[in-house]
Amino acid sequence: MKLSLSIRLPRRRPAGSVRFWDSLQGEILRLAIPAVGEQLLSLMVGLVDTFLVGHLGQQALAAVGLANQWVMMATTLFGAVAVGTTALIARAVGGKDWKLANRALRQSILLGVGIGLTAMVLGLSLAGPLVRLLGSGADAYALQMSTTYLRVVASIFALSTLMFIANAAMRGAGDTRTPFIIMLVVNLLNAGLAWLLVNGKFGLPELGVTGSAIGAAVGRGVGGLLALGLLLRGRRGLRLARSGLRPDRALIGRILRVGLPSGAESMLFRIAQMIFFSIVAGLGTATIAAQQVAINATSISFLPGFGFAVAATTLVGQNLGAHQPGRAERSGYVAFAWGVAIMVVLGLLLFAFPGAFMRFFTTDVEVIELGMTPLRIIALAQPALAAAMIFAGGLRGAGDTMAPLWINNLSLWSVRIPLAVLFTQGLSLLLPAAVNLPSWLGNGLGWGLSGAWLAMSLDMVIRGTSMLLRFRGGRWKLIRV
Repeated sequence: MKLSLSIRLPRRRPAGSVRFWDSLQGEILRLAIPAVGEQLLSLMVGLVDTFLVGHLGQQALAAVGLANQWVMMATTLFGAVAVGTTALIARAVGGKDWKLANRALRQSILLGVGIGLTAMVLGLSLAGPLVRLLGSGADAYALQMSTTYLRVVASIFALSTLMFIANAAMRGAGDTRTPFIIMLVVNLLNAGLAWLLVNGKFGLPELGVTGSAIGAAVGRGVGGLLALGLLLRGRRGLRLARSGLRPDRALIGRILRVGLPSGAESMLFRIAQMIFFSIVAGLGTATIAAQQVAINATSISFLPGFGFAVAATTLVGQNLGAHQPGRAERSGYVAFAWGVAIMVVLGLLLFAFPGAFMRFFTTDVEVIELGMTPLRIIALAQPALAAAMIFAGGLRGAGDTMAPLWINNLSLWSVRIPLAVLFTQGLSLLLPAAVNLPSWLGNGLGWGLSGAWLAMSLDMVIRGTSMLLRFRGGRWKLIRV
């Protein structure tokens, strides 16, 4: 009897395909992991503040939460320049045009200093009215502490801008490790000083909320000086020349052509976020405190989205600069695959242990109870949030900043804000008193903070789906910056 053995071999991959995917994934992880670390350290400034003041009571938590809304508004101004900087430098580095990359760096620093000084003056002079504008439901003492916190942090906005833009420039050049180290220094200073001054350790005055503000201000100020010093010495091909810092209108125009749509997107996004916060603030001091704690508790789950969005931004820009649009597209998809996998795992932890996350920041039973259901709601929206962040990063890296502008803000203003009002306080909050509405529309569904976070999650689903469809369309491959 003749015995034959048939072995079916797997279909052979094209030559070099294994090396290609290994190389691409390696590049993405090399960029994303330090970027996740950098963003974690950036968030740690706020997390440390919340942790240290969280045990001082609802008023202290509410004060920090109110002030940080305006601090984040200031960062959106810096972001307009930073996005243009990253995109232009990434494209120049991909094309091996280091002269253009360094010219873009100089112009970005000039723009950043001007914006930072303007934000500093506004923050110092208008801190009181700005805090009162949002804190309608907060008591007088919380508003007073919040005003002081904002003034202290605003005093170093010019240096914060330098750090923000310098880090964006280095990421565009493919260096995500140096920004991570800078943020590590910022956090060590912030945590150490805030711990000493909030609690009055070693004979120092016990300053409470003001102490946490001083820690944050000193940390970010030193971070700005460190970033400036590193670029003056030179990092990964980028070097900030001490001479020739004169405005270049043509190059500033190129930076702003990419950055302004993103800045407008961020500004409208932040305004919508602040309106969303004011809706929550109308529910009282305890709800403001729960909102602040819940935001900090969930922020860790957002970190992979940010890190892999940075990787997508850098690699899409660099590969388009190197005339490899196919590799640019694959960069976006591989970054998303990594990001969504990690964010789903973190979402499962949030869903399973919401109380543990809340109790890390506060011992107030009312605040903990208010925040647990919102954490479970946002845990289910992690895949959509990953798509919204990472594909938007890829589009920005290509210079397609108009699409994120329209997608993010249409969804925010037409979905999140109206639904948040409907689910909490009712549409009568938005309409004239003469308009008659059914009770469930006029007075709302009364779902409180959980209703507001349900509205936020539905908004994320719409934005994530839209960003994916825009990226798949491929029109971004034809954009010139």
